[in-house]
Amino acid sequence: MKKAQLKNKIDVANKRKKADLVIRHASIVNVFTKTLTTGDVAISDGVIVGIGDYEGNEEIDATGKFIAPGLIDAHVHIESSMVTPQQFSQVVLPHGVTTVITDPHEIANVSGTAGLEFMLKDAESAMLDIKMMLPSCVPATPFENAGARLSAEDLIPFVGRDSVLGLAEVMDFPAVLQGDDAMLDKLLLSRQIDGHASGLADNDINVYGTAGILTDHECVTKEEMIARIERGLYVMLREGSVAKDLHALLEGVTEQNAQRCLFCTDDKHLDDLIEEGSVDYNVRTAIRYGINPITAISMATLNAAQCFGLHQKGAIAPGYDADFVLLDNLEDFAIAEVYKGGQLAAKDGRYVGAVQEDSDASAVRDTVRLADLSIVDLQIPMDISTTAHVIGIQPKKLITEHLIEEVPVANGSFISNTTSGHLKIAVIERHRATGNIGLGIIKGLGLQNGAIATTVAHDSHNIIVVGTNDDDMLAAINALQQLQGGLVVVQNGEVLASLSLPIAGLMSGDPFTLVYEQLKTIDKSLLQIGAPPHFNAFLTLSFMSLPVIPHLKLTDRGLFDVASFRHISVSVPVHDTIQMPENG
Repeated sequence: MKKAQLKNKIDVANKRKKADLVIRHASIVNVFTKTLTTGDVAISDGVIVGIGDYEGNEEIDATGKFIAPGLIDAHVHIESSMVTPQQFSQVVLPHGVTTVITDPHEIANVSGTAGLEFMLKDAESAMLDIKMMLPSCVPATPFENAGARLSAEDLIPFVGRDSVLGLAEVMDFPAVLQGDDAMLDKLLLSRQIDGHASGLADNDINVYGTAGILTDHECVTKEEMIARIERGLYVMLREGSVAKDLHALLEGVTEQNAQRCLFCTDDKHLDDLIEEGSVDYNVRTAIRYGINPITAISMATLNAAQCFGLHQKGAIAPGYDADFVLLDNLEDFAIAEVYKGGQLAAKDGRYVGAVQEDSDASAVRDTVRLADLSIVDLQIPMDISTTAHVIGIQPKKLITEHLIEEVPVANGSFISNTTSGHLKIAVIERHRATGNIGLGIIKGLGLQNGAIATTVAHDSHNIIVVGTNDDDMLAAINALQQLQGGLVVVQNGEVLASLSLPIAGLMSGDPFTLVYEQLKTIDKSLLQIGAPPHFNAFLTLSFMSLPVIPHLKLTDRGLFDVASFRHISVSVPVHDTIQMPENG
């Protein structure tokens, strides 16, 4: 800040000059005292400079309304919205979100540092305040092939940039536990480190805390949440498109521990952001659950700001950024207007801020590179045994079941069967045309015919495809290569619907409104091939290749048992004693 700017703000605060903007007569949500207070809110140079009795060059009468801090999404992967940061900004600002903490590890797994540069550059011109955590695990584990590898040395040039806050979710817990040198180098890059403590026991949390990890967004029970809070971690209550943990975790929130609780979306689809909302949905849900409205708002504002050291965000108070929402109703968190830096960003649910030119994405395009592939490559031999390890879907959850079941076999190979629910799934390496193909069997996805395929496959984002027959699976793979990434639905060899995501195979360069329309067409085609209507098959499929979430997953190197942290064969040998896994 320049001296002249500081003097001007002091003059306005001291009433020697008029404020740029004054909000009059609104009830102020005070997140420090957890009360409602009164007074004019004076704004100058994008910063709140006073609360009291002020005059402004522009004055807004907010009688009957409430003024609350702009919301902060504490952990989000923008790529999961399938639009660029600029377009994402236009989607979430109408929902009262003025700041997000993003981890661009999705695009980093595809395009490395070029992906990070693209996200930083595109975010610069967005009205939304986009803060970045540097990806800690690219790839997430050594058991898969991603498009890039990022070491501590690769990340150093990004440390210290204004929008970079620290190190993103540390998913490779074994590397932390063992004190791996490469992991230690990354942990030493920053004092602000996010965690990923899925399924970790209490002593594992001790290790995380000792390593300097401050947060966890993977809790699924109130017991897990309390154990982490007791050990000093901040817990993010997540409500995404697949991982919906909010209701279970709200059971553990009390007035005594709420200050260690934040809200996040993690991975949320564009249509869900538009129709359901971002962390504003979390706030409304918490209020309906019985949490005091001001406590719920504090969890989405001041708590997140304090966790990430954003000392000028998260409150309506002098010296804080003028990021705020005007609410018609506190109990329903009904948003009338959203302001970013004292400028109107959204009104009545519509973005009204400036629209910038698209950033150059040439460095993160043309990322789908496949080796030659035929039907033969999709065969799962089962010459002796018909018993197999099967990935069991749990709708609207990231965690899968590790099933051991009799599966249909014909001519010495597994065949998909819609009656039994067993379908073939494949993960195909798409970054360097290595020819790696992981094959497995999945149950519970519910397709009745055809195939679906996508390049959105966390975290390495290889092609993942599932189908009722090999011909449609192969057609879907070929369609993705032609699109250079995206989502496709195939039936009888024909593409019923598709969404092109040419930016790293993860994002579209089109306006979010057009992408939304295409997603609706995808939804209709899923129903046409018999996908269940109560959960999104594509969203569920995209997490089946994530080997850091229990219990059984599939990478381009094969079927992966998360419990033993190793690859296993699909077929269970007949001479082995069949023992069901613990979850099973």
